[in-house]
Amino acid sequence: MDNSNGSPSQNRNSRSRSPSDHARAQSPIPHGGSDPHAPSTHHHPAYSFSYPPGPYSHNYYPPPPLSPSSHPSLPHSPCSHRYAYTSLPVSPSPGSSSPGPPINRPPPQLVAFNRPLPRLDYPLSIGGPTTKRRPPPRLDYPLSPGQKSAYSPPHYYTFPYHQGPKSPGVSSQSSQSPISSSPRSPSLENVICNVQISDSKLGAPASPSAPASPPAPAAQTGPFAPHFAHSNSVPFHGRNDEFNGCSDKFSGRRRSTSDVGDLKTSPSVSNESPRNQSLQLASYKGSSLRALLLHGNLDIWIHEANNLPNLDMFHRTLGDMFGKMPGSPGKGNTSDPYVSIRVSSAVIGRTFVIKNCEDPVWEQHFCVPVAHNAAEVIFHVKDSDVVGSELIGVVAIPVEQIHSGEVIKGAYPILNSNGKPVKQGAVLSLTIQYTPIDKLVMYQQGVGAGPEYIGVPGTYFPLRRGGTVTLYQDAHVPDGCLPNLMLDNEMHYVHGKCWFDIFQAISQAQRLIYITGWSVWHKVQLIRDAGPTESLGHLLRSKSQEGVRVLLLVWDDPTSRNILGIQTDGLMATHDEETRKFFKHSSVQVQLCSRNAGKRHSWAKQKEIEAIYTHHQKTVMVDAAAGNGKRKIIAFVGGLDLCDGRYDNPYHPLFRTLQTLHKDDYHNPCFAGNTGGCLREPWHDLHSKIDGPAAYDVLANFEERWLRAAKPKGVSKVKGNAYDDALLRLERIQDFLTVNDVPSVDDDNPEAWHVQIFRSIDSNSVKGFPKDPKIAQSMNLVCRKNVMIDMSIHEAYVKAIRSAQHYIYIENQYFIGSSFNWSQTQYKDLGADNLIPIEIALKIAEKIRENQRFAVYIVIPMWPEGIPTGAATQRILYWQNKTMQNMYQTVYNALVETGLETAFSPQDYLNFFCLGNREACGIYENVNGTGAPPPANSPQAQSRNNGRFMIYVHSKGMIVDDEYVIIGSANINQRSMDGGRDTEIAMGAYQPHHTWARNNSAPRGQVHGYRMSLWAEHTGTIEECFFQPESLECVSRVRTMGELNWKQYSAKEVSEMRGHLMKYPVDVDRKGKIKPIPGFEEFPDVGGKIVGSCFGIQENLTI
Repeated sequence: MDNSNGSPSQNRNSRSRSPSDHARAQSPIPHGGSDPHAPSTHHHPAYSFSYPPGPYSHNYYPPPPLSPSSHPSLPHSPCSHRYAYTSLPVSPSPGSSSPGPPINRPPPQLVAFNRPLPRLDYPLSIGGPTTKRRPPPRLDYPLSPGQKSAYSPPHYYTFPYHQGPKSPGVSSQSSQSPISSSPRSPSLENVICNVQISDSKLGAPASPSAPASPPAPAAQTGPFAPHFAHSNSVPFHGRNDEFNGCSDKFSGRRRSTSDVGDLKTSPSVSNESPRNQSLQLASYKGSSLRALLLHGNLDIWIHEANNLPNLDMFHRTLGDMFGKMPGSPGKGNTSDPYVSIRVSSAVIGRTFVIKNCEDPVWEQHFCVPVAHNAAEVIFHVKDSDVVGSELIGVVAIPVEQIHSGEVIKGAYPILNSNGKPVKQGAVLSLTIQYTPIDKLVMYQQGVGAGPEYIGVPGTYFPLRRGGTVTLYQDAHVPDGCLPNLMLDNEMHYVHGKCWFDIFQAISQAQRLIYITGWSVWHKVQLIRDAGPTESLGHLLRSKSQEGVRVLLLVWDDPTSRNILGIQTDGLMATHDEETRKFFKHSSVQVQLCSRNAGKRHSWAKQKEIEAIYTHHQKTVMVDAAAGNGKRKIIAFVGGLDLCDGRYDNPYHPLFRTLQTLHKDDYHNPCFAGNTGGCLREPWHDLHSKIDGPAAYDVLANFEERWLRAAKPKGVSKVKGNAYDDALLRLERIQDFLTVNDVPSVDDDNPEAWHVQIFRSIDSNSVKGFPKDPKIAQSMNLVCRKNVMIDMSIHEAYVKAIRSAQHYIYIENQYFIGSSFNWSQTQYKDLGADNLIPIEIALKIAEKIRENQRFAVYIVIPMWPEGIPTGAATQRILYWQNKTMQNMYQTVYNALVETGLETAFSPQDYLNFFCLGNREACGIYENVNGTGAPPPANSPQAQSRNNGRFMIYVHSKGMIVDDEYVIIGSANINQRSMDGGRDTEIAMGAYQPHHTWARNNSAPRGQVHGYRMSLWAEHTGTIEECFFQPESLECVSRVRTMGELNWKQYSAKEVSEMRGHLMKYPVDVDRKGKIKPIPGFEEFPDVGGKIVGSCFGIQENLTI
């Protein structure tokens, strides 16, 4: 039964399912005869639930309708076979070679048009001025036959710099020799500069146009050059990196692995927003600047700059006053230049800083994923200084010149706000080429396609083959809590018990126990349903007494203090000082790690990082038996901290466990004031265990962080104390297997996993990153103003989304990003520049244009943890709403483009959900809480009386096509994806025997079982349509369940909820416009606008 077009009238296509594969389930009996629908004719697998009486005895869903709703039959055409991409041929562009050029390749040799600039040799200089200055371009080349000099009125499109009456040409290269662009994700620039934003005034005001400059020569490149000009209004805002709006966000990588095929472009027009240091566009000769969609990769080489002005006049003046003696030569003190690259108000790359140099040579390559509507690619040449950076000048390249895929190369004059060169002969030499996503072959064959699949290429840690992975939902899953799920090869999905497994692993460790955490609380009990057990702190102390090396890396909350025995908990209540005090006189070593900035940051940036950002990784590493008397490393990675408030199970109780499982673990930071007798905050999370070579990469992350955190300071440093003695040298332990020796699961084993570790972290938080930018980039690190960054988590998400073929399922604590594409121009400079939201929306748009089904399910918390009416919470909700609106608008635009806007709505492809629970107080009314009862009309009292509260989604994971999973500590926001803000770690994994490409059918491996288990927890049932999550039938059914659950949650009558999945409480119309649901503008009981509100607080805190 083929269903490649995803029509709801057709059944799911997989292999034949005999009774031995899947038994059929009985339809649930509607409660109390309240079902208005006819009984379902769908057959459901016989997944036996063991839900206890009480919370799961009510609220059976009405069965789905016999035919799928009011939607017409899908016009989506079937693929040539079930998964067309499995046999998709690689079609390189005419004249191009099939294999991609090597990583870190030099820029291509170009075919010069008009009059070429000379190709001159010069030495490479990294980190300082070159000893041999590259001569300026020759100016006396004759015109080729048929050419004539081309002059243009004043403009800011900076073509190759030329002094004299004749204009040089811009070198470009046609598609006959394209640059193969890599799928490398951009890195985020971490300077968001402490801006204060309010509703009435956001972003920088547009600067008035400056007087027109005299005519300047310009070269002609294709049909575009003579038709476009800037108005003379490049606003200069002085030292803007730290204090004036957003600054650099992304840095690219220098590598490329993809082939480039035939080029097709689909330009779309939008308006550029006002932004700091942007170029105000004006038409010339009746033509206007067009903004086009850049969705693919940009290859950019920043070669060098010449004749830069000296902006360090303050230092020069001081030197003249105090430093120079008569007759002494003195040392030169001039500008410290670097270049930032901006597209559509987002910074996508930035070079390293070269000190005291007016002729810097970078030779730095960026390969940057882009998903931006833009009219130009702007290069800001800046002078780095102690308190920020000062803009030297600007070079702008029209997107229309690069959109065809041609290589553009030249030496371009650096212009000031008046459109004039900042200095005679000041030029920036660069090369740029755009490759659209449909020419990047690696995204066309699925997430885990092919036996030679290498994972996410160009990352710090490689793909490790032959491991095993255990996937967890919540801290604990009681026996019989979730249905029995059948997988391929007569396998059953095993619901892991996360904290039980961690307890067992720690108990059985013989050599080492290493733990990282945002919070680690020594009082937490990992096992609670098997009688009293010792706390985590006592367990670790006892293991250290046995001779096991126990090391803890815990974030040091700057607001917590322990001075002269007086302890304060801190604003985040992480128990950091309490935990350190508990282990003080034991052999357990605890390092409280501040999120420190390095000396290479400006003073203001250092203070910002230390005050706002955190160490957010959550890992546990222990040694385990490897057979034959050997030991190996296993690692736990995910979203669960070992602290209070995290222990929960799929029932997510509110009251009934306050005297049992949660007796000494009450946690609900969403209430202010007394919480006596109040309900707890249920907690939902994702975690994983890695056994195999990739576990050693998690260990390497810990070692790099420990060496940085334990580095001696003050007196210890003067004494020369060693700081790495605490780490075990595994290579010196005879019975310990190294990463090269650890046994791996054979490739023929269907239960084998391939695993890759990703991070968001910079050189200020680890020891071992090189200082030389050239070496750093060879290790796949981003160099951002001389800070080396690993931002592979963002790259992994972008790669997986671009490669998705059927559906995406996300659970995350936050969902904010792609602010450069928001419709409100005053927010485009916000700085939430990660690509994840816009990549998802563009993936849906791509599938709509291809007449293929695709679905995205995103589960987020009802509101961010904290007081719902608080300024920070409301701000986050506001940015989240803008993110959602942008995505829905993009999907609707694709429907309009294909003429399907009347047949389908954006919610047929994209839906947001949250989790909640209701529980009648009844016998729980007299439970003892923490403190006195709250006032009668307080949010906590109303929540208690109505017996309802959100289930806090703390997950940080994504499942793609039932074949690939990402789980870690990283949220989908700028803090986690930037690389230079919160430190994060994640793993991406798949089973090579369970992919679409291998089976030519829906995978039924562990990733599929994990997704089905999560859906069973959230919906309280398993239905046939769940096996085809991309289908319209499944999307409609899950959304209907969410709507019914929201009605039950928001009703006045208290009733126990079987399912917890609720449609996020906003209304989305058929045009994708989001607005509050009438009557539910605020969250029930607790208040706070559901769509958020705009308060003037630091943007780098909430994005």
